[in-house]
Amino acid sequence: MKCRLEFAEAHRHWTKEDWQQVIFSDESKINRFWSDGRKWCWKNPHEPLNARIVDGTMKYGGGSIMIWGCITAKGPGYLTKIDSKLNAELYCQILNDEMMQTCQYYNLNTKDIIFQQDNDPKHTSRKAKEWFVDNDINVLPWPAQSPDLNPVENIWALLKRRLNQYETLPSGMLELWDRTSKVWNEILPRECLDVIESMPARVQAVIKAKGGYIKY
Repeated sequence: MKCRLEFAEAHRHWTKEDWQQVIFSDESKINRFWSDGRKWCWKNPHEPLNARIVDGTMKYGGGSIMIWGCITAKGPGYLTKIDSKLNAELYCQILNDEMMQTCQYYNLNTKDIIFQQDNDPKHTSRKAKEWFVDNDINVLPWPAQSPDLNPVENIWALLKRRLNQYETLPSGMLELWDRTSKVWNEILPRECLDVIESMPARVQAVIKAKGGYIKY
């Protein structure tokens, strides 16, 4: 809470335009059989529980994919599927490929951007730090345990809600990735900009909560 409050105090005067210079990033897991979290359904007041409103459990054949993505004020960045265990070397490869391709696609000068990542050991490894120095990219100091501050989490939630709108389950991991990349690429620039422009309000909410968690 102390670190969160210090972060908020240090950035309390950042404007929406300041936050638009930040590229927000993270990894996320996409389940084959619907996303994690609460699900809702409509039922009549006296309708008993039945197969229509209760999801059965899956003993096999489920699975998930891990993805890395980022968002900019101009729209979603390049998305990648992580096929092996993510380590510092693979993370630097992602930065060198998908992150740099995102900058090129949106014509962003790497000297002008600020890159956000959480404090996962792979992100803060010596190899990753050297990569940012070598590429002259500023990294935003980030307080631990703060997904509620990261607007990319709202885009992950949006992605998963839209994946849940498919009427049929994906036949396998390849179809799951095809759907995920398709839905990701359909996210509108305005949707990314809206969540990024919420950063001043998030910062003020953290200050009001004295470093506590916020409802974002």
